[in-house]
Amino acid sequence: MWKPEFTLGQTKRAENLLNFVPHPSLPSKEEYPLRKTDIRGVSKKYLRGTEFMSFLATVGMALSLLQYAPPKDVWTEFRGPNGTGIVADTTVPTAWSETQNIKWKTPIPGKGWSSPVVWGNQLWMTSATDDGKKMFVYCIDKQTGKVLHDRLLFENTATEPIHDLNSYASPTPVIEEGRVVVHFGTYGTACLDTRTFKKIWHRRDLTCQHSVGPGSSPIIYEDKVILTFDAIDVQYLIALNKRTGDTLWKTPRSTDLSRVSKEERKAFSTPIITQVNGQPMLITASAQADYAYDPRDGREIFQFRNHGFSSSCRPIVAFGMVFMNVAFGENNGLQAARLDGQGDVTNTHVVWKYGRGVPNKPSMLLIDDLLYMVSDSGIMSCLEAKTGKPLWNERLGGAFSASPICIGGIIYLCDERGVCYVVKPGRVFQKIGENQLENGCMATPAVSGKALFVRTKTHLYRIE
Repeated sequence: MWKPEFTLGQTKRAENLLNFVPHPSLPSKEEYPLRKTDIRGVSKKYLRGTEFMSFLATVGMALSLLQYAPPKDVWTEFRGPNGTGIVADTTVPTAWSETQNIKWKTPIPGKGWSSPVVWGNQLWMTSATDDGKKMFVYCIDKQTGKVLHDRLLFENTATEPIHDLNSYASPTPVIEEGRVVVHFGTYGTACLDTRTFKKIWHRRDLTCQHSVGPGSSPIIYEDKVILTFDAIDVQYLIALNKRTGDTLWKTPRSTDLSRVSKEERKAFSTPIITQVNGQPMLITASAQADYAYDPRDGREIFQFRNHGFSSSCRPIVAFGMVFMNVAFGENNGLQAARLDGQGDVTNTHVVWKYGRGVPNKPSMLLIDDLLYMVSDSGIMSCLEAKTGKPLWNERLGGAFSASPICIGGIIYLCDERGVCYVVKPGRVFQKIGENQLENGCMATPAVSGKALFVRTKTHLYRIE
């Protein structure tokens, strides 16, 4: 999907005029709160001369943006349509069980930690056999839970061992009108037509040694599918033509990894795209360093060294900064860095660091000016985003792999036992309740309308 590019000021004025939901590559609602503007109330003085022309240009731009805004009630990629895990304009239940508020429950064969993605009446996800020899894609009817399509996509004669907490189908698909892209890391990537279920293209030549299995999810930007390969043997980003699968650009990581062990060269994070000074920027966590690139051509903009590895959390952007987790290594923890740099900004742009209760796998949430996170061991924390000042730490219980989401101002956190904790955001910890499903949750939930879709180790639930 083509996405127009404008300055942040233009984008904000256009949002205010039409109160539309911007595309993920444009500034978020959280960063630029929306308000309705009555054009009839604009003064005559403002509508004169060059100001009048500027006003018309802004209105035209707003109408243009509205054409390309994604439809309502979609969940297009890992952590939703803007990659933040936040949907503000809907609500879902805060209480459920195996016998309460379950509209349907569908078994999903095999093993897979990919989150469901939603477009129209379809939910898509991946799965694999325990040994990874067979890899599948599933399409589920959103209203009924009926399996619309299940397909064996790839067969493998040999696979690498994976970590006990991973699966061979952990990367979440990415979906848009007419196509879904499913990714199994080194084992293959495929694009399917969502209307006919036919395979449009596939790539099986992008191989690497993950060491503990695949984890990074694909994203779509303009005409590109962008994949991340941070393995023990190769480390790079690659952009494929979303229509044909052909390579458009490929950018190796620039950090020298020759002095660290092979295990310290891997990572599993999914990039996020934002706008800085009106220009698109792709931000990604990697091993030993974090990077910013131009997603149009793969050009590196800046990097800052983190001396860590196995990062899985998706970055968060706000207040002119990026918030990144470092999973393992000498500087493991959370750090915030400014986005206005060029080249190596390690010693100039890191604003603050924090090291207590920082997750290795679950991504964070940013709500207003507060960061929320849950550690792998079940400690939930809240920090001031601008300063890194901790406000509270509370033990929830259980272990966590899935990332928290925030729906209608309520935080949902699903643990590996199948318990979902419901928490009200704020400067004081307030737990609303706990909900238990059979088996555990390794995948991050998805949302569409007033329905919450939770994938456990064995089933997909519609909670409503």
